Amino acid sequence: MSEKKKKQNVRQLIEEKNKSQNFNRKLEKSIPVLLFLIASLSVLTTIGIVYILVSESFHFFKEVSIVSFFTGTVLKPLSQNPQFGVLPLLMGTLTSTFIAILVALPIGLMSAIYLSEYAPNNVRKICKPILEVLAGIPTIVYGFFAFTFVTPLLKYVIPGLDATNILSPGIVMGIMIIPMIASLSEDAMTAVPNSMREGALAMGSTKLEVVFKVIIPAALSGIIASIVLAISRAIGETMIVTIASGSSKNFTFDVTQSMQTMTAYIVEVTGGDAPAGSTIYYSLYAVAMTLFIFTLLMNLSATYIAKKWKEEYE
Repeated sequence: MSEKKKKQNVRQLIEEKNKSQNFNRKLEKSIPVLLFLIASLSVLTTIGIVYILVSESFHFFKEVSIVSFFTGTVLKPLSQNPQFGVLPLLMGTLTSTFIAILVALPIGLMSAIYLSEYAPNNVRKICKPILEVLAGIPTIVYGFFAFTFVTPLLKYVIPGLDATNILSPGIVMGIMIIPMIASLSEDAMTAVPNSMREGALAMGSTKLEVVFKVIIPAALSGIIASIVLAISRAIGETMIVTIASGSSKNFTFDVTQSMQTMTAYIVEVTGGDAPAGSTIYYSLYAVAMTLFIFTLLMNLSATYIAKKWKEEYE
């Protein structure tokens, strides 16, 4: 091969390498832009949701006083003299969520402690996937389970229980959110360094003392995050309460009676005969806005509490 041809090949290789490097530089510069656009989608989606809720709720509050809406204890949207008080729906939502947390929190947290601190590896590998299967069951199945199995079962204990009530779906929602608390809390506890466990044990602490005085405080932010996620899941649940809690808009503390949640009311209005542009139609946006604000305040409060506890622990 002649010297001239060798130089041409070398020059060609250098040009190809330069082209490849230029392409890589352009690609590197475009990646941050692409990632920014993708990350902006969630922000834009949130802004769009808030805009729709506020703008549509504005039409409702032009017809109904905002004070009577948030303080009214009667909700009769289809009567000749309609009344729009959100308190019955708020009471139903809070009651069902409270019952769900009473069921899910102790079971989920104790399951997380067992899987993280006591269970052997082979048991953990079997039990955790089985526990997480509960999260994959469709909620409509849970709804029919609550209506056809849990409610008749509870009637043997509570004879005066209504066919549709808030107790049964609350219990089933608690079963549904157990995997969220158990799995996320177990991950948070597992992430605690072993040196903290070993140090506490070396100082004479028992296994139980290590769990409650070292592991749980160290993993508290993750545990609170799992609880908040579970509560949000329970608040936003639709099918279970729609099927098993009924559509009675009762403002009561009696868990044996039928009550309606905010999500179930939205399903009722959207699936009913409410004409678009009517006060009843716009009421679903007002209820959805209330649900959004309620969930937002709860998340902000949980973040503040987790931060406060973390600062105290540190």
